[in-house]
Amino acid sequence: MTKEAKPFQPVTPETIAMGERMRRATLGDAHVDRSLQKAKEDDFFQPIQEAVTALGWGAIWGRPGLDPKSRSLVTISILISLGRTHELAVHINGALNNGWTKAELQEILIHSACYCGWPAALEGFRIAKEVLDQRAAA
Repeated sequence: MTKEAKPFQPVTPETIAMGERMRRATLGDAHVDRSLQKAKEDDFFQPIQEAVTALGWGAIWGRPGLDPKSRSLVTISILISLGRTHELAVHINGALNNGWTKAELQEILIHSACYCGWPAALEGFRIAKEVLDQRAAA
């Protein structure tokens, strides 16, 4: 007995739409537009943009268990610990869009020093200050 196999499609129009909504709400239209434009201009980036949007932002960020502000807390903590400075800047901006205050940002960065080390926390503060300065200048 052979059943016709259903094709594996983890990226669906529904998860892409949900992911784009979540991504825009957190990172802002300008950031998302730049990322999507880059994928349109160079088809090498298209599959990763679809995966990030549908799986990361749709299937994960779109889950009902945590609000976006809490998800930002988790994401920033992980990015500090991994030393992913470019994405950390993107997500610090997103955390502020999701309702974080400057004081809350300082607290998570200080807290990260205990678990990620002082150099990681200091780098996080440096990046956060750049983001705050950019937002103040805009």
